Amino acid sequence: MAVDVLTEIRIGRPLAEVAGYAGDPGNAPEWYSNIESVDWLTTPPVAVGSRMNFVAHFLGRRLAYTYEVVELVPLERLVMRTAQGPFPMETSYQWSAEGEQATRMTLRNRGEPSGFAGVAAPLMAVAMRRANQKDLSRLKNLLESAE
Repeated sequence: MAVDVLTEIRIGRPLAEVAGYAGDPGNAPEWYSNIESVDWLTTPPVAVGSRMNFVAHFLGRRLAYTYEVVELVPLERLVMRTAQGPFPMETSYQWSAEGEQATRMTLRNRGEPSGFAGVAAPLMAVAMRRANQKDLSRLKNLLESAE
């Protein structure tokens, strides 16, 4: 069973600021509560082909995986994929301006879990949705308080 989780939030900051901060994978540990670290395998800044090692904790497990940027449209969209491990995943961010001082950000995670992860996919989706909503709220608070 596929997992496809879509969450979004309105952030009271300009598009360039939100996309610039959230679209830099090096900032992920600051606003994703489950991500411990990001180590660049390629030279920043982010570009198509950039690769980063992520270490995260999710559902009580430590996860280590490598993301590769497969699509980047500045100030609009970023897509990263990982193919290794029991849960190949695609994470995408999309940004759109809502006036001059606000941005709508969409976070989407989708993948095809296998083995035990495949059996637990419905529970994973619920946990991912809850975590993503918390992370987007954390991002919103972080950016809106940095005036």
